[in-house]
Amino acid sequence: MSLTERLKRHPFPVMARFDRVIALSFAFPEELLKPLLPPGLEVDSYEGMGFVTAAMVWTEGLRPAAFPKMLGQDFFLAGYRVFARMRNDDGRRLRGLKILRSETDKARMVLSGNLMTHYNYRRIDLRVNENAGLLRVETRVPDGHVTLDVTMDLNITPQTPPARSPFPDFRTARLFAGPMPFTFDAEADGRFVVIEGKRSEWTPRPIEVTAWQVGLFDEAPFRDVKPVLANAFVVQDVDYRWEKGRLVKPEVAHG
Repeated sequence: MSLTERLKRHPFPVMARFDRVIALSFAFPEELLKPLLPPGLEVDSYEGMGFVTAAMVWTEGLRPAAFPKMLGQDFFLAGYRVFARMRNDDGRRLRGLKILRSETDKARMVLSGNLMTHYNYRRIDLRVNENAGLLRVETRVPDGHVTLDVTMDLNITPQTPPARSPFPDFRTARLFAGPMPFTFDAEADGRFVVIEGKRSEWTPRPIEVTAWQVGLFDEAPFRDVKPVLANAFVVQDVDYRWEKGRLVKPEVAHG
């Protein structure tokens, strides 16, 4: 096995601090999302709907856990993930995320991210406008195509999930409000690199989204279905640690 292949298995713990995390989860028919998951993963669904999260993360000091903070990377991350489940080799059912795409405003993070993961990093141009609690985040690839454009009113704490959300209340909505405990990274031989994330106190606060555009949803298989904003949460000032990746051969359902 090559050094590059070993690195992509997350061979050591990594840590960072999240200055702010904003996560929007969108509901799609469960059947639409199934082809996006390799054998061994199932769509983590609710009432026949699966969920894709678009997360915006302001990250500080990302580094191997053994390194001092001064050697860490500060960057913005936009990540697009499917909520998924896997029954692992000891019979436990794990809830987590399957990465579809990752975007960052730092070229060095694209390089290191793609060297050490299969998370499909690409560089974007970032524009953030925040004034009196009104926040707009825009990201574009270098050719000018919009990949994300979200406007939020952080002054408002909604009392119910967004209109048309399948969730009856925020207690249920928080079950699909990443990050999840595990990330699943498929290997060519049918195994998965399972990475467990551990965080300090995590208390998501609902936020009001006034407008959104997600470029990924203009692509197949999403473009023929209207996404439904299912929830939106913000968390701030969280220490986060990803443990060393573990290779798992999942149980695959037959039938």
